[in-house]
Amino acid sequence: MKKTVSRPQVVVRSLSKRATRGRLVFGNVTFSCVMGRGGRSATKREGDGVTPMGRWPIRGLLFRPDRSRRPRTALGVRALKVADGWCDAAGDRNYNRPVRHPYPASAERMWRDDELYDLVLVLGYNLRPRVQGRGSAIFLHIARPGFEPTAGCIALTPKDVKRMIALVRPGDVVRTDL
Repeated sequence: MKKTVSRPQVVVRSLSKRATRGRLVFGNVTFSCVMGRGGRSATKREGDGVTPMGRWPIRGLLFRPDRSRRPRTALGVRALKVADGWCDAAGDRNYNRPVRHPYPASAERMWRDDELYDLVLVLGYNLRPRVQGRGSAIFLHIARPGFEPTAGCIALTPKDVKRMIALVRPGDVVRTDL
């Protein structure tokens, strides 16, 4: 009989649901993290600044090829292009999906002037099934200088995002409900 080894979960914890800073724990490794300006909530809405509570599979990695080499990871990896975006227009047929700019509806630009999306772990929040208006573009990405809260994502220092990318595997889950 083949023995299966269980993988640790990526767990995001904070002192309260309103807190914007917390700890991301993966096995025996702990990182400081920052979350949405509205804290965490089980009822996420588009534009509310809340990090959704739940368990979200890591779907893959996006990276800026002009700023770094292709990262070494077991995850599926895709290089971002200048025209890449992510639709955040509730009601649009491509809501919470990757799109190409110019796009006729509201869509976040993935190719940014700052470094926030140089490395992006795409989380499986509101992807399948997709519910209009329940929040879009929930990622684990690089934090702003000063560790300012996000619009709902989870963010780490650049060094810690690189460490996470090396540790996670396909099928790993980010848990934000504790």
